[in-house]
Amino acid sequence: MVKENMGVVEKSKNKLLYKTVLLLIKFMPAAIAIVFLLNTILSYFYIDLAILSYIGGISFFFIVLMYAQSYAFRFCKWHRLLIHYISLNWILNIIDYYIGIPLDNKDLFLLYMIFTGIVIVLLVYIIVYEYHSEKCCKNTKGNSRQNRRR
Repeated sequence: MVKENMGVVEKSKNKLLYKTVLLLIKFMPAAIAIVFLLNTILSYFYIDLAILSYIGGISFFFIVLMYAQSYAFRFCKWHRLLIHYISLNWILNIIDYYIGIPLDNKDLFLLYMIFTGIVIVLLVYIIVYEYHSEKCCKNTKGNSRQNRRR
């Protein structure tokens, strides 16, 4: 009987761990995108916080991993849009660092803010129109009408 109780406890721990990892994977792109945006804004004002690079700095392999997880767990379009934002922002940063983008700081900042604005508008569109019409996130448990009726 004690072994059966231990098995139940182990299953509940595994389920909790699975849900925790799933939530971390789901909201990691949003957190990284916020750190990227904050770093871009502070860089424009010549405020260099190295801690932001440590917190939000990512590599190519992590971007590939985020894309793979997004498709493997069937996340929404908004999740992939944030990964696209991170990827393009990362590519722009690399091009500017190694090659140099022939823009002054004000114009480069404006380019980043326009890009960020477009992503925000697309996120709002996806969340408001597609999420509520259930075209997005239909594979996520609890978001479809059939699951709400049960």
